[in-house]
Parts: sequence; C-alpha cells; structure tokens
Amino acid sequence: MTFDTIRYEQQERVVTITLSRPDRLNAFNLTMARELRAAWVKVKRDADVVCVVLTGAGDRAFCTGMDVADVAQGETQESAARTRDESPWCHLTAVQNRCWKPVITAVNGMVCGGGLHFIADSDLILCSETATFFDTHVKVGLVGGLEPVSLARRLPLEAVLRMALLGGAERVDARRAYEIGLVGEVVAPDMLLPRAHALAAAISQHSPTALARTKRAIWESLDVGLDEALERTWRIIQEHNDHPDLKEGSRAFVEKRRPRWARGGE
Repeated sequence: MTFDTIRYEQQERVVTITLSRPDRLNAFNLTMARELRAAWVKVKRDADVVCVVLTGAGDRAFCTGMDVADVAQGETQESAARTRDESPWCHLTAVQNRCWKPVITAVNGMVCGGGLHFIADSDLILCSETATFFDTHVKVGLVGGLEPVSLARRLPLEAVLRMALLGGAERVDARRAYEIGLVGEVVAPDMLLPRAHALAAAISQHSPTALARTKRAIWESLDVGLDEALERTWRIIQEHNDHPDLKEGSRAFVEKRRPRWARGGE
C-alpha cells in the first residue's frame, strides 16, 4: 500500500506515520484524511505492529488542521452533511478508528485547529522546544467543537476554553503545554524522534495484546461513569485470562528470560 500525503515506515514492531505535506504545514486534505484511515486499519490488522510513532514532516509544523485551500474550493462540503461516523474528517486518529495499539505523538512544530485531534487522541505526547499549540476556529467563524471537547477529557477546563475562545490570539508554548498536561515531555528538536522511538521500543517489549486491551480499557472508560467503566474493564480482564501471554509473562519472570509473546493485539 502506497500513500501520497503520509509516510508509513515500519522497523521491527514499530510503525512511524509522518504527516507529509510540509509545503502546506502538514494540513490535511481529503486525500490525507482517507489515507490516515487506511493507515490505521493497516496498523490494526498487522499482527507484527505493536506501537506507532506519529509525527509531521519538516520543522515548522506538526499539523495545522484542515487545508484552507480545500475549504475555499468547496471540497469539504460533500462531507459536511454526513453523520460524524461517516465523515472522513472524523477518522484521522487511532482512537477514532478504534485502533487500540499504543500511539506516541512527536510534535515537531505548530499545532492548530484540526491538528489538535491528534493531540487529544494520543497516548503519549512529547514535543520539541519550538512547538506551539492554538485553535483558530472561532477566528474564521467556525465552531471550535470536536477538538476542544475531546481535549476537555484530558486537560483543565479553563485551559481548553482559553485556547478555544481566544482563537489563536494567544499560543501555548512548549513549556506551558507541559505545565497544563497537554504534553508529557519537552525535548530539544534533534532529540524528538530519537526519544519517541526509544519510548516506542520500550513499549513494544511488552505483550501486544495486553497493551492493546489496557489502552482500550482506559480510553473507553472516559465515555461512561466509573461503575460501568470498571464493569467493562472487568470483562476485558476476564477475556484476557484465556490469552497465552498471561501464563507466558509469569513463566518468563520466574525463568528470568525475555517473554515470547503471541503475535497480535487488538
């Protein structure tokens, strides 16, 4: 499978997906939206893939949202009337595609508007010291809705409202992003991808199925109340009790060797 607007590169158990429209500050058009959905399906189905690193091409921007050229040409109008599930703009991220393999997002520059989807739905996020985050929806007369609503599940409400309502009049720099929990780590630009891949390598040493089920339990818990979330998680744990990795992990620990995990994941 080949792509025009993203790069899909696999090294051992880790896939690196790069948003690759640097001349457009990695803004997504309809082609990229469709290619991202296909990429997440590929990740989900490939039993050899354990973890994903997501980043942007170049050093200016990670992703600046929907390409305004598409809006001007009316290319987005065909999807405007669709339901959220049918819209290509709502299948950009792993979580939106119900891909439960861990995703590490390495933010290499500006993130604004629709680019915040990737931040809201990532598992681990690290950014370059040069990264900035802002939302310009209201500035151009659009509702800042989907991205801020998703961010409100992981950030203080005032921080989300400040970003959404100021419309880009203020930008969140890397230091502030770390302070409010928007990112978990800030590194020098030349250390961004090495650090992201080091984290991915550490994660990919573990049981692929246990990782995917752990991620699924945590993310799905955000959609319901605590009691229902715990009940759902209990069912996932019961399902995992029959998986061979459960016994393999214990045996490997006792025998002081590296586990031989089953291929797969969810």
